[in-house]
Amino acid sequence: MKLQQLRADMARRGLDGFLVTGAENRYYMSGFTGSSGLLLITHDDALLITDFRYKEQAARQAEGYRVVVYEGQIFDAVGNVVRELGLGRLGFEAERTTYASFEGLSRALDGVAELVPTRGAVEGLRMVKSPAELEIMAEACRITDAAFDHILGFVRPGVTEKEIATELKVFMLKHDMTPSFDFIVASGARGSMPHGVASDKVVEKGDFVTLDFGGFYKRYSSDITRTVVVGKPTDEQRRIYDLVLRAQLAGVAAARAGKRGSEVDAVAREIINQAGHKEHFGHGLGHAIGLEVHENPRFSPTDSTVIQPGMVLSVEPGVYIPGWGGVRIEDLVVITDGDARVMYSSTKELIEL
Repeated sequence: MKLQQLRADMARRGLDGFLVTGAENRYYMSGFTGSSGLLLITHDDALLITDFRYKEQAARQAEGYRVVVYEGQIFDAVGNVVRELGLGRLGFEAERTTYASFEGLSRALDGVAELVPTRGAVEGLRMVKSPAELEIMAEACRITDAAFDHILGFVRPGVTEKEIATELKVFMLKHDMTPSFDFIVASGARGSMPHGVASDKVVEKGDFVTLDFGGFYKRYSSDITRTVVVGKPTDEQRRIYDLVLRAQLAGVAAARAGKRGSEVDAVAREIINQAGHKEHFGHGLGHAIGLEVHENPRFSPTDSTVIQPGMVLSVEPGVYIPGWGGVRIEDLVVITDGDARVMYSSTKELIEL
């Protein structure tokens, strides 16, 4: 099915063949998990070009692919295969090919084939998740929920942000997940940094603590954000938290099939703007997720992609006030034919520790 869809896209682009070089795209198309190799897909053939180390693994994992084991330089092997197959226009992943790799390809294919920079071919297929993918992601979110529940018993005055991040990572590793990004643990005034990765700062009574973390489970990522308060919240903390929660709930409610990403973003953003915090919410409302933490499409003022059933995106508004701190609340949602389905069970009500 994936090969058929990609070949249809190749035909629309006028390509005789397509090179897949990005690791996530290579895995998505073939199931091959090795660290070296590329795919060459034509209208009637599919090849995995790799080296001796992965000969057996490639044959076992890449069902439906002809395995070509090369010696020397991989791009010379590509040139030989392209010459053998008589391909004229060869697409390559422009956003996943380094300049050095492009130079190698250009040299190997000089006088053999035309290299055509191509964007979004495999990524477009990855936008809508299959039932099997959704099942894996649901388990990733279940483990992430458990990690959040676990960390609530660890966050207290006197621990550092790095200690909190480490505790989260250890929990996830013990539950068959690997961290998928540098965990954000931002307490007190550091909460005004949307990507405030864990520091040596000590958590103090009265701090907001923003926890943004996720992990890979069977190669698919989770991503969650919750903000908790250590002690009793002030009236201002409660007001900002409730504002972000209202925006987040509105964003989830707006995330329906047929809407454009920009339309969903606008619903949540307007709530924050009307409360006088326009300048304190400077990022998009959310992003798709899957084999990578950040995928397309986006809930963003600039993304006009029409949302489809089967897509999985984050909904994560925030308010960030320099010198004061910040709040962000994030869920992952599955787009359905009706209301979006939130993938987490962790409460979004303000937790007092």
